[in-house]
Amino acid sequence: MILCGVFSKKQKYLNKLMVKSIDTSNLSYSVSPNYLKLLSFLIEPLLDSPDSLKIDCEEIPSTKRVWIRLAVDEGDKGRIYGRGGRNIQSIQNVLAIAAKQVEQTLYLEVYEESEDNSGRSSYNRRSESNRKFVRRRSRSQSPSDPKLSIRSRWQENPTNPS
Repeated sequence: MILCGVFSKKQKYLNKLMVKSIDTSNLSYSVSPNYLKLLSFLIEPLLDSPDSLKIDCEEIPSTKRVWIRLAVDEGDKGRIYGRGGRNIQSIQNVLAIAAKQVEQTLYLEVYEESEDNSGRSSYNRRSESNRKFVRRRSRSQSPSDPKLSIRSRWQENPTNPS
């Protein structure tokens, strides 16, 4: 009996703690999140060589904007973007939520490493201007159905309903 009474008191106390720890709707955040650590935490598991990751974070307090520039090796670029860009979009969503908590706007730019002829490496921004798109033929321009040389029995006797 005594054991049950102690357990129920502890359970009530734990329930009060849980309710207090969950209710964070009225808190105001004044400290900016550490975007460098957050981005490193999210991206390093995706990389073959985490040492190649370079992150630059620029915060402008007057406009409440944050620019994060991310540079990775060419080989790791596919893992960062993920299939259909899902990885980078998820990472950007997490960062945007962190920025929204302190009423900031976040911009994420991804750069990729390219080797120059001089032997040193530089980072190029992946932008719309240097992307090469291949124009595909639309489906309406596809070749017509192939002509069949063999006729089916339905085509030979259209009047015979059997």
